[in-house]
Amino acid sequence: MNRTSSLRRRLAALTLTAGLALAAGCGYDATVVPGDATATESDSAPAPAPAPASTCVDDETSVRSYAPTGQLPPTDALPAPLPAGSTMKEIRDRGFLIAGIASDSYLLSSRNPFTGVIEGFDNDMVNAVATAIFGTAEGTVQLRVITPADRIPLLVADEVDIVVRNMTVNCSRWEQIAFSAEYYRSGQKVLVGRGAGIETIADLSDKRVCAPTGTTSIENIRKFAPDAIPVSATNDTFCMVKFQNGEADALSTDDTVLAGLAAQDPYAVVLEGEPLTAEPYGIGVNAENVDLVRFINAVLERMRADGSWQVSYQRWLQPTLGQGTGQPVPLYGRER
Repeated sequence: MNRTSSLRRRLAALTLTAGLALAAGCGYDATVVPGDATATESDSAPAPAPAPASTCVDDETSVRSYAPTGQLPPTDALPAPLPAGSTMKEIRDRGFLIAGIASDSYLLSSRNPFTGVIEGFDNDMVNAVATAIFGTAEGTVQLRVITPADRIPLLVADEVDIVVRNMTVNCSRWEQIAFSAEYYRSGQKVLVGRGAGIETIADLSDKRVCAPTGTTSIENIRKFAPDAIPVSATNDTFCMVKFQNGEADALSTDDTVLAGLAAQDPYAVVLEGEPLTAEPYGIGVNAENVDLVRFINAVLERMRADGSWQVSYQRWLQPTLGQGTGQPVPLYGRER
C-alpha cells in the first residue's frame, strides 16, 4: 500500500470511529448502548440455558415458524384487540415494546447522525409490530442497542421482547429461542480493499478475515476459507475499523451489512459472485412466547398484503441491492 492509500485508510477509519462516537452519544434516552470493542458475551448478558437435543436440520424447513392466529384488523382499525393474559397484552399494559436492535448497520439499523434517530429496514419491522400492539410506533418503542452476541442471551433472560438485528434462523438457535417467519433472505459475502489482489474466496488464504463474535459469519469463514485467519470483533463497525486500520484484510458478513459499509468507504468493495450461504432473517422472540410469534407473523402477512414491506425495501435496500426477490414466502407448521 502506498503512502497516499495509507493516509486515506487512516482518514476513513477516523471518520468511521468519529461517527461511532457520535452514535453512542445521542438519541433516545431509553436506548442502552453496548460497551467497547473488548466487551464479551459474559460481560453484557446472562449465558443461555443448555439447549436440549434436537432433530432439526438446517435446510429450507428450519425457517418453519408458528402459523398466525387469525388476521390483524386493517391499519385504520389498529390497535388490535388483544387476549387477556397474552404476551402482547402485557406489553401494551407496560406501555412500550422493548426491541433489541443494531445502531451501526447502515441501511438495516443505524443512527442518523443529523437527527439521532435509529432507522432502517429492520427498524421498520420493529415499528410495524409496535403499531399493531399500540396503534402507533411513536412513543411506544424502547430500543436497546445490542451486539450480535447479546441477541440470544437477552431473549432467554426475557430482557427484551423481540430482537430484530439481521439474525439468521438456524436449528441451534431454535433450540434456545423462537423465530418469526422469514422476513428477509440475505447471503454472506466478503468485503475487501480495492486493488488488494483479493478477487475470489480462494485468495483469502493466509489473509485475516474479520466477522462479529456470536454470528454464523465467523463459522462460515472457517468452512469456506479454511486457510484464512479468522479475526473477531464485537460488531460489524469494529470489524470495519480493524479493516481500515490494517488489522484485517477482509470483512465477511451478510450482503446487506456489507452494502452499507461499502457505501461509506470508497476504498472498499464487495466481491462479486454468488453468496457463500443463504441467510434467512427472522425476528427473535423468547421461546415461551409463542403467542407473540404468531402475532408477529400476522403482522408480516399484513405487510405483504398492504405493500408496506415492499415500500420499506424500496426505501432502504433496493438502491444498493437492486430489485431483490421480494418478501420471502412464509413457511408454517411448527409445533411446540
